[in-house]
Amino acid sequence: MKSVKLFSLAIAMLISFVAMAQERTITGIVSDSSGPIPGVNVVVKGTTRGVQTGFDGKYAIKASQGEKLVFSFLGMKEEIRTVGASNIINVTMRDDSKNLQEVVVTAVGISREEGYYYSSSPKRTKKSRADKNQLTGQVAGLAVAYERDNKLVIKGKKNDKKKPISTNDEDYGIFVENEFESPKQSPLSTFSIDVDNASYTNIRRFINNGQQVPKDAVRVEEMMNFFKYQYPQPIGEHPFSITTNYSDCPWNSKNKLVRIGLQGKSISTENLPNSNFVFLIDVSGSMSDENKLPLLKQSMKILVNELRPEDKVSIVVYAGAAGLVLPPTAGNKKETIINALDQLQAGGSTAGGEGINLAYKIAMENFIKNGNNRVILATDGDFNVGASSDNDMERLIEEKRKSGVFLTCLGYGMGNYKDSKMEVLANKGNGNYAYIDNIQEANRFLSKEFKGSMFAIAKDVKIQIEFNPKHVQSYRLIGYENRKLRAEDFTNDAIDAGELGSGHTVTALYEIIPTGVKSDFFKEPTDLKYSQPKSSENNYNDELATIKFRYKKPDGDKSIEMVEVIDNKPQAFDTVSEDFKFTTAVAWFGLKIRDSKLIENKSSDDIKSLAKLGLQNDSEGYRAEFIRLMENIRL
Repeated sequence: MKSVKLFSLAIAMLISFVAMAQERTITGIVSDSSGPIPGVNVVVKGTTRGVQTGFDGKYAIKASQGEKLVFSFLGMKEEIRTVGASNIINVTMRDDSKNLQEVVVTAVGISREEGYYYSSSPKRTKKSRADKNQLTGQVAGLAVAYERDNKLVIKGKKNDKKKPISTNDEDYGIFVENEFESPKQSPLSTFSIDVDNASYTNIRRFINNGQQVPKDAVRVEEMMNFFKYQYPQPIGEHPFSITTNYSDCPWNSKNKLVRIGLQGKSISTENLPNSNFVFLIDVSGSMSDENKLPLLKQSMKILVNELRPEDKVSIVVYAGAAGLVLPPTAGNKKETIINALDQLQAGGSTAGGEGINLAYKIAMENFIKNGNNRVILATDGDFNVGASSDNDMERLIEEKRKSGVFLTCLGYGMGNYKDSKMEVLANKGNGNYAYIDNIQEANRFLSKEFKGSMFAIAKDVKIQIEFNPKHVQSYRLIGYENRKLRAEDFTNDAIDAGELGSGHTVTALYEIIPTGVKSDFFKEPTDLKYSQPKSSENNYNDELATIKFRYKKPDGDKSIEMVEVIDNKPQAFDTVSEDFKFTTAVAWFGLKIRDSKLIENKSSDDIKSLAKLGLQNDSEGYRAEFIRLMENIRL
């Protein structure tokens, strides 16, 4: 009997070996009418083998001839392809708006048995007992495919037992949309640049999860600056170039738009300064969810892969207290750094202030003169021990920025996410801020844009614009509400402003009501005694505005000033660049989901049509993804 069992086992192993030998790698691109689709689930039917497409729509999966590949994506019809002789299977997916209404997204997990679901809240109603029904692939913020009863499912239909995760515990800073101002009463508009793009990825998460986007989560400038534009590289002594355009406003037909674009100088890898990085990682109990600490650790591994031998990394963690878990370690000892990350586990309260103090202490002890010294804070922002209020954290980080150490904030999670605290830290601490909603976003920010995210080429960059009242009745800055400065702050070198990274682009838009245009959005006062323009031999008839820029070198204390003039020569909108059209579409969409009261045309079709005119410069597929987001939201 024993020999028969051994023989049967040997036969089974032989069959398994033969089956594995027949497996080969199947590759392809998944697209729709707008282009490649990132985040599509590709699963071998009847198995738990699955992958997801990257931002270029490409996938690679092992399968045998005769097996079926199932392609699924939120809002798209499921596609099935049988593996044949070819190793390439390209798929074009079609919209399925009807079934989209039956999809329930509950954070990073899914219902696998009736009445059981994952929540990203620290308080879980029930623990899933669905180990036998393994997820075949998941990315926070995208549809998740899984197998149940030999059938691939995207999500269950809505019922009383399955509800989308609440966002009531998420905190966003409240701000009022910029209004129109008269150049006679307010001749100067001053603001700090903002290279952050956390708002866009956060909005993407809400839309992909089928949730309503909170109004105050929408920061239009961060939506625009998520995308890269074709501005010329700087020539000469300054670290960035300046591009300006003047054309029509698509959402208010009588108005005009001024676009200001900055392009940071791209520094080659071999010329980058040596880096002293301190990873400051939140390992408190609120970080236990899959889209928090587990995603965070995978994200930091991506960053570790970018390190050079001359770079060094320390790891500080904080929960109820803060501690050093990895002393300064050379960048070529990647295995040591990754092993330290793998050991991290979540639990306890959140002493964020103590963690920040220790991280900056370690950074200063290992400070590299003329180098890149930076604390990289990764958290959901839920500080609840010590300094925790926005004011407390603001004062703490303002003190720490005097050290010359820069700051990068990486936000994770949903449900109790504290965006307001993360934004305060980034804005006040010589820093930048990204929200990591999935591993693809981590790869974009920490690998593809590593130099721009981690290496500053200019700091305290401020912009001040003076509009000519001869041609401009009124103006308003689109977005940047939390980045506005007083006019006198422009020349005050003690006032903090934004940082520009290697290869970074920054875009700002002003909406203009030309002189003589009647508008419901602005009524110019007529009874002013002292603010009437004085007569002058030179009325600057050909000038629309003058722009001044001030910046400091990364290790400098004194600002350098640049001046540009915008000519009063508007360009027909149909002749402007694809970049101009696309950034205008992004701003328009942001104003709409913020429910702006200052736009006349709110047509989603018009916004989408304009965005499609800007798809030419889209090698990574981010612009096509933006169009799909608009298709997935009902406004």
